[in-house]
Amino acid sequence: MEQDKTIGAITWMDITVPEADGLRDFYKNVVGWNTMDISMGDYNDYCMVSPSDNVVRSGVCHAAGANAGMPAAWIMYINVANLDESIAKVIAGGGEVVNGPRKMGEKARYCIIKDPAGAFCGLFDHGEE
Repeated sequence: MEQDKTIGAITWMDITVPEADGLRDFYKNVVGWNTMDISMGDYNDYCMVSPSDNVVRSGVCHAAGANAGMPAAWIMYINVANLDESIAKVIAGGGEVVNGPRKMGEKARYCIIKDPAGAFCGLFDHGEE
């Protein structure tokens, strides 16, 4: 699946909770999503998949390991050009980094922030110049 790398694009949504299995089943029932297991070693997180086109739409994750400190809220991820510069602007603007920055793959990095109003979102840098 081709990733949208447009700066400012919202490209992913996920939620992290203590009991991901139950929430996975809740959304399977309510929305009609299918699921794809993602091995995290000792447990699985889940990609939620549209049944009509088999496209991965979001994630449901366990609040474990690196995700232990994540807020139990749906978090959207927004592409940024430079994660370090964006983090500096978050802090200067009265926000805070609540998780990360963390690596994803070889080049990509992301973090979760809380804005001055108390809302959470993720900032995602694909790591390409």
